[in-house]
Amino acid sequence: MKKIGVLLHGNGVFDGSEIHESVFTLLAIAEAGAEAVCFAPNVAQHHVLNHTTGEEMPETRNVLVESARIARGNIKDIADVTAEVLDGLVMPGGFGTAKNITKWAFEGPQGPILESVKKLIVDLVAQGKPIAGLCMSPTTIAKALEGTEYHAHLTVGTSAEASPYDIAAISAGMESIGQVADMVSVREVVVDPQLKIVTAPCYMMEASIVEVRDNIKQAVEALVALM
Repeated sequence: MKKIGVLLHGNGVFDGSEIHESVFTLLAIAEAGAEAVCFAPNVAQHHVLNHTTGEEMPETRNVLVESARIARGNIKDIADVTAEVLDGLVMPGGFGTAKNITKWAFEGPQGPILESVKKLIVDLVAQGKPIAGLCMSPTTIAKALEGTEYHAHLTVGTSAEASPYDIAAISAGMESIGQVADMVSVREVVVDPQLKIVTAPCYMMEASIVEVRDNIKQAVEALVALM
């Protein structure tokens, strides 16, 4: 059975992994007849937000411990995962990817990225193993590939349709660090056949839960086809 990694980065859209996207990812992987291998970095969350008010809470949480909630406890530390043991990788969205893995949410494309995540993404691309980035996670792929020989076609959505975010600015940020930003709707995915990278807008657009589910299934099916 193929093993597809799922990179989590907390539990909750505003400070961790987007829960709908994460669960739909696990479902789509199972429907494709593959095994999901969940993992996360063992680091402190940048901050903890109250998801009813958006206000910061006076506490600290661990990204791996919080991610374990989504994985029902079946999760690994990213330090114990290598590209060699995976057949592919899916990266659900949520702003944990831009707060806990990179600092894109605060510093834009010039912020740092966790070395463990950068290494895994670059190693997978070098080994010809496919990656799917959902929602905000394409910015993390862009950051991982910055300064390498790889220049991926990626998407975070389109400025031609309604979005709660500045799609044009985020796309320009990805291009500023050497990637190519494509504009597509939540009904589409972008496939870079050379680098075997699939990206899907999901909740970066004004989308229903059904549209997000369909977009993730589309992305996972495209990833499996690239294996």
